[in-house]
Amino acid sequence: MSAFDLPPSELESYRFLPEEPADFDAFWQHTLKEAAQDDALVSADPVETGLVLTTTWDVTFRGFAGDPVRAWYSRPAGVLDPLPAVVEYAGYGRGRGLPHERLTWVNAGYAHLLMDNRGQGDQYGNGGATPDPHAQAPGGPGPAVRGLRAPRDYHYRRLITDAVRAVTALRALPGVDPGRIAAVGNSQGGGLALAVAGLVPDLAAVVVTAPLLCGIRRALDLTDAGPYGEIAAYLAVHRGAEQGAYRTLAYVEGVSFARRAQAPAHFGTGLRDTVCPPSGAYAAFNRYGELSGVDPRKEMHAYPFNGHEGGDAVQVRRQLDWLGEVLELSGSRG
Repeated sequence: MSAFDLPPSELESYRFLPEEPADFDAFWQHTLKEAAQDDALVSADPVETGLVLTTTWDVTFRGFAGDPVRAWYSRPAGVLDPLPAVVEYAGYGRGRGLPHERLTWVNAGYAHLLMDNRGQGDQYGNGGATPDPHAQAPGGPGPAVRGLRAPRDYHYRRLITDAVRAVTALRALPGVDPGRIAAVGNSQGGGLALAVAGLVPDLAAVVVTAPLLCGIRRALDLTDAGPYGEIAAYLAVHRGAEQGAYRTLAYVEGVSFARRAQAPAHFGTGLRDTVCPPSGAYAAFNRYGELSGVDPRKEMHAYPFNGHEGGDAVQVRRQLDWLGEVLELSGSRG
């Protein structure tokens, strides 16, 4: 696929400003207040993985509406001191999979929590373990359209709430430095990490690549791939439902969350990405932190000839170097 979005010179200055609902902040404050009525962490049970350099726990925490959400918590074996920590969010259609699948952050010396995606896990990878008991509202079968007609019913209201609660649960786990927690994710996971950055004011850092849910309206005009294609397909059948859908999507717009974020941020995007168009990533990057009252450190890495994979392992190495510096990881090992 050739480049299809704005040219690089325009992307670098692209500052899409979303039409935010007047009650955007109140909506999320109320949602998170409802979810915070009970302690987040429910249980953490050791699991046998066959790995000798990593110790893993099967975690359950309370997410949206107090629903149980599963996660894997892993850390370097034999390290007892509190560590800086990463909470990682998985991509669209994925679950938490198996505990030995994602070891990069643990091998780099972090405590690592990998959150399961409620009601997902059946499209890629090795499955999930968290159902979504609130998926009966009008909308299509795919996560991107579940409850699309009403903001309170929308799947991403629940998933974003889970993502915020995952940070609270991680802070309650043993061996975590609660002041040094980063939110990390690619694609849908990147969109969730950005939402967390906008909703958790004391987050230490955010690392995102090819974030979903950024510049949603433009993405719907540009691409039929992936989750945006599911939304377009739903609206193709439910003619006249566009305005209601647009209203719902405005409450989960990643650029709006990015505007409210304070933490240092590391971005990446492929300029040929037809799943999460790069203009959305740039809009979030260029608007990042503008409503927070601070001027957060941020950087963007663009890959002109890459699609949704972005910089792949090259980008991961850049993330490792950057986050290690921001969180002073070397000092935690000493």
